[in-house]
Amino acid sequence: MGSAVAGDRLRFWLSDPGETVVGVRLWLDLEHHVDPPALRRLRGRWVVEIARPPVQRLEYLYLVRYGDGSEAEIRDPDNSASVPTAFGAHSVLEFPGYAPPAWLTSPVEAGRTTALVVRALELRQPMPITIWSPADCPAGAALPILLAHDGPEFERLASVTRFAAAMIAAGRLPAHRVALLGPGDRNRWYAASPAYARALSGLAVPAIRDAVAVRGPVVLAGASLGALAALHAVVTRPGTASALFLQSGSFFRPDLDAHERSFGGFAAVTEFVASLDSSGPPLRIGMTCGLAEENLANNRLMARRLAELGHDVTFGEVPDAHTYVGWRDAFDPYLVNLLAAAWLS
Repeated sequence: MGSAVAGDRLRFWLSDPGETVVGVRLWLDLEHHVDPPALRRLRGRWVVEIARPPVQRLEYLYLVRYGDGSEAEIRDPDNSASVPTAFGAHSVLEFPGYAPPAWLTSPVEAGRTTALVVRALELRQPMPITIWSPADCPAGAALPILLAHDGPEFERLASVTRFAAAMIAAGRLPAHRVALLGPGDRNRWYAASPAYARALSGLAVPAIRDAVAVRGPVVLAGASLGALAALHAVVTRPGTASALFLQSGSFFRPDLDAHERSFGGFAAVTEFVASLDSSGPPLRIGMTCGLAEENLANNRLMARRLAELGHDVTFGEVPDAHTYVGWRDAFDPYLVNLLAAAWLS
């Protein structure tokens, strides 16, 4: 493969694509406020050496610049390993000691789904929802439910309903349903939007309860901006859910995240984060964040702040970056423990 590990250093090399290439950079989904590391041409290859990030696997692309000024993002032609992402397939390195979770290959039944659409004038776009139920669940059975922001992506890239089926089959979690919430206009809906919080609480959750019988505490999950939206909805609309699972939340702060100022929802997000108070009932909250993420510092502060406000918070730091696979790999034990505490205690 086009890489090698030596101690705490990591070397990448790209077979020279030809004289038309005038520059190559290494894209890693780690630090967006700095320029990607530049490779140098050396004996027929482009080469760069970096400090190994604190991860067990690493997704990457090469950013290739041509003499005519055009650019392209390409996978590593010397590495056949790739992973689907929300932005297309990326090359991936899996370091010694990494193993995908066993539940990915455990035999499970697919289950069945129910589709519905919620329409709220304030959102301008419909909110599609797919509700997954275990295969052997009677249609009218009342079960606990997990609501997932970015639901279609979590299903496609993190196999969230397979996870649910595997945990049910193993007896680690009770039979439950998963509602996959479509993100719609994601950057607007999820950026601490009062309109989205109202639609989720006042329309989506009641529509889900009308479609299937719900028993026990509702749990709401999200990653990145979806985690921020989950916290915002539950804090500003108490009763939306009783427990939260927040992964790599975009809990932006002006002092830590100035590089995010170009994001249109930055002001709304930072205002919400700064205004968190102790109003509302205490929540059970599970959180994870990757050790190599820009969001790690603001997640550590958010976990501390939520605990100070009286919520029951568990925070785990995991050896990955801001990726769906990293979020998937943290389901066990962090999501398992949260759901078991919410539904079995």
